[in-house]
Amino acid sequence: MKLINKAAAGILLSILLTMALTGCQSSGAKSPEAAQNSAEKNTPDEQAKGEGSSNSTAPASENSEGQSAEAIKEGSMEKEGNVVLKELAFVYNEHTIAISDTANEDQMEQMLGKPDNLKSHTYSAGDGTNMDTLIGFTEKVYTYPGLEIKTISIPDGKQDSIFHIEMTDPKYATVRNIKAGDSLDTLKNAYPEGKLLGDGAPNEEDEFRYEPSNYVDVMSFHIKNAKVEKIQIYSLLD
Repeated sequence: MKLINKAAAGILLSILLTMALTGCQSSGAKSPEAAQNSAEKNTPDEQAKGEGSSNSTAPASENSEGQSAEAIKEGSMEKEGNVVLKELAFVYNEHTIAISDTANEDQMEQMLGKPDNLKSHTYSAGDGTNMDTLIGFTEKVYTYPGLEIKTISIPDGKQDSIFHIEMTDPKYATVRNIKAGDSLDTLKNAYPEGKLLGDGAPNEEDEFRYEPSNYVDVMSFHIKNAKVEKIQIYSLLD
């Protein structure tokens, strides 16, 4: 009987030792809750790394989309980023000629050929024009078939600059490719920023004006029978 008790006690002791060893080994493993908490702690860092890598590999088209969407159309010559000069211009034989461009007689002949007529006038106090603000200024008028360009030079000797352009021949077109003879609808589509000054009845005459925000430089289209009859581009002189 004593032997049986001793044997049972030995077996019980062995079972207890085995359970103790198993507990020690499993204590190094994380419980499901601990593993979940650890994963949640690491998730923000891993997401941040993932987001950073996705930004760096974004398609170039997405980054450049804003830069390529340029609203201003321009002619064949750069105008040093000046929006007004890009718009208030016309194109002829791959030359872009704009308000405020400097142009002497030789340059005008190179771009447009020899004019049919060239007139020059220097304003003075007694010339009868009542243009006191322009006394000492010299104005030149270049006349071509369907085109007239006016330049002015100030008394201190600076080069002539263009301040007035008038076009009635369709071979001269604005930088948005509008020319005499185009329909009013075509004009409106090309210059959605512009507006009719009158009622705009199709069988009556009206003026369609494109005017940049400086209120000094203007492009005006004379409309007759729902078509562009004449285009004027000009800068107001002080």
